Amino acid sequence: MSDLFPLKVEQAVSRRRGKVLVGPVDLTLKARGTTVVIGPNGAGKTSLLRMLHGIARLNAGKITWNCPQDEAQRRQSFVFQTPVMLRRSVRDNLAYPLRVLGTPRADALQQADDWAERVGLGYAVNRPATVLSGGERQKLAIGRALIRSPDVLFLDEPCSSLDGRATREIEDILQKAAASGTRLIMSTHDMGQARRLASEVLFILGGKVHEFGPATPFFEGPQTAQARAFLRGDIVE
Repeated sequence: MSDLFPLKVEQAVSRRRGKVLVGPVDLTLKARGTTVVIGPNGAGKTSLLRMLHGIARLNAGKITWNCPQDEAQRRQSFVFQTPVMLRRSVRDNLAYPLRVLGTPRADALQQADDWAERVGLGYAVNRPATVLSGGERQKLAIGRALIRSPDVLFLDEPCSSLDGRATREIEDILQKAAASGTRLIMSTHDMGQARRLASEVLFILGGKVHEFGPATPFFEGPQTAQARAFLRGDIVE
């Protein structure tokens, strides 16, 4: 169990150019489980993840980890919806985070080869990352995030625009990471994926948290009219 938690969010607000992107948010996340953030397009899912991770400006309120902020930052990783590939091989992309941390090159490359196998890219270690398919790029991005053994992994719609096979492969990687103790906090537009992966669900609308709790009760009987409408596939504003 990670000693980073609980993560306490108190009246947190993030703005850009005067517009509130998300907040005010009050929330407490505990050390175990996979939190899946859902809501309609434009609801603030990405902004919430970025605010929690610390890459979006916190304009009001507090976000408090159970350790100093700089230490918490070092123990997290973030996978973006559209991953950035370094103009290097798959192996060197995977090794890069370790090299930044000062890991000797030989050790970093050995770990990179191990992670390439873990994420199903062992056949592609020498390929330029920029020629990979969308699914391969996302698997590489997740491997690159996990190679540092983060306590927390944030993912912003990691399977957006991917086919069923790639989605299944990525979900398998994430389930193994969660089983090994990595705390996952991720957004998705895919309700099937949310049902498969979530231990708790955070439903966000208009930049505010409308419901938050265990996944099974949420999917069986959401408490708010907006969440019920969203799960029915209705347009929610």
